Amino acid sequence: MSPFVQQLTSLAEFTHIKELIRLKNPIVKLQEWPIRAQAGIKILCVLEGKFEWIIENKLHFLYPNDVVVLCPGQSLGSPSATLEIGSLAWITLQPESFELHKELALGKWSAINDNDQKLLGRLLVSHSPVVLNNLKQPYELLQRIENEIKQTEFAYQVRVNQLIDELIVTIVRQLSQQQNQRRDFPQAFAQLEQMLRDSLDHPWTVEEMATVVGLGSTAFTEKVKAFSGFSPLNYLINIRIAEAMKQLRQSQKSLTDIALDTGFYSSQHFSTTFKKLTGYTPGQFRKRGQE
Repeated sequence: MSPFVQQLTSLAEFTHIKELIRLKNPIVKLQEWPIRAQAGIKILCVLEGKFEWIIENKLHFLYPNDVVVLCPGQSLGSPSATLEIGSLAWITLQPESFELHKELALGKWSAINDNDQKLLGRLLVSHSPVVLNNLKQPYELLQRIENEIKQTEFAYQVRVNQLIDELIVTIVRQLSQQQNQRRDFPQAFAQLEQMLRDSLDHPWTVEEMATVVGLGSTAFTEKVKAFSGFSPLNYLINIRIAEAMKQLRQSQKSLTDIALDTGFYSSQHFSTTFKKLTGYTPGQFRKRGQE
C-alpha cells in the first residue's frame, strides 16, 4: 500500500470492514490510480481537490463533499491512471452475499431488516454508478467510525455497526431525494415499474416503493393514484396478474410456481385474485389459451 494511504490496523474485530482509509495526496502521482474493479461495497468521500474519474465506464468530475458508492465488481479510476492532488476517505464493506441482480445480505452485524437490505441492493444496482453531490454527512460518519475504533470505549463494536447502518441509511435517503429532484414523476414511476417487474417475488410495501422514487408514503400514494388511477398496491397487483397471464400462456410452469414467481404468498391467494381481476381461474385461463 502506498505510503500516503492511512489504513487503520485494528479492524480484526470487524470482518465486514475490508478497508477504512484516509488518503492525502500532496502532489500529482502517475500510475497510482488506474481503473480497476472494486471489491465489496465501497463508499468513498472526496474531501479536497478536483478529480476526473471513470466510474463504471462513465466520466465524472468530482469535488469536495461528493460521494461515490460502488457495488462489488464495479470499476473506478483515472482515465490516465493519475491521482490528482487532494484528499479522500473511504470504507469498503464485505457483505455476506451480494451479486449484481441478486439479493443483498449485509450480515448479522447490521440492524437494517432483510427487506430493506434487499431494497438497498436493488437501488445501488439500478442507480449505478451512485454519485451524490455536496453531501457532508457520510464523511462525518466515517470520522465517527474511525474514532470509535481508535478509542475502543465501552461497546464500541456495537456503536461502529450502528454508525455504518446510519451511513447506509443516509446514502439511500439522499440517493432517493437527488434522483427525485433530477426527474419528473413519470420518469421516476417508469423506473419504479421496471424495478417491480424485475422483482415481482419481493413482498413490496408502499414504503419501499416510495423510497425508490424519493417521496414519503402519503405523497407517493397520491401521485400514483393521480397518475395511474390505482393505489400503489393495486397497481402492483395488476403488474403481477399481467406477468402471471404471460407465464400461463407461454410456459408449462405449475400454478404454484407461477404464483410464487409473481409475488403471491400462496396458490389460493393467486387463484382468488386472478379470478377476481380476469373472470377466470388460472387453470381455466391456461386451458382457453391452448384451445
